[in-house]
Amino acid sequence: MYAVIFKAKIKTLDPTYQSTADRLRELALQEYGCLEFTSTAEGSREIAISYWPSKAHIQAWKDNPEHQQAQALGKSRWYESYQVEIVEVLNQHSSDGS
Repeated sequence: MYAVIFKAKIKTLDPTYQSTADRLRELALQEYGCLEFTSTAEGSREIAISYWPSKAHIQAWKDNPEHQQAQALGKSRWYESYQVEIVEVLNQHSSDGS
């Protein structure tokens, strides 16, 4: 399993941002194999972590035309800067004992 960590410095989040984010989250989860997606913002910082079964799933999602349009909007309107990291999840621990 892989995790994609997206960290951004927010420039401005207009009304289009939330509807676009909601649509892309559903698309990633329902059609591209995303296993889980969590995001939060505090002040001018945003972080989102998504989990994927393979790097091929991540690449397919990156290549999605709707996602690419949102990336362009992120660069031009929503974010001052951002960083994306892809990491392999080697272990998982939870409070339910698994």
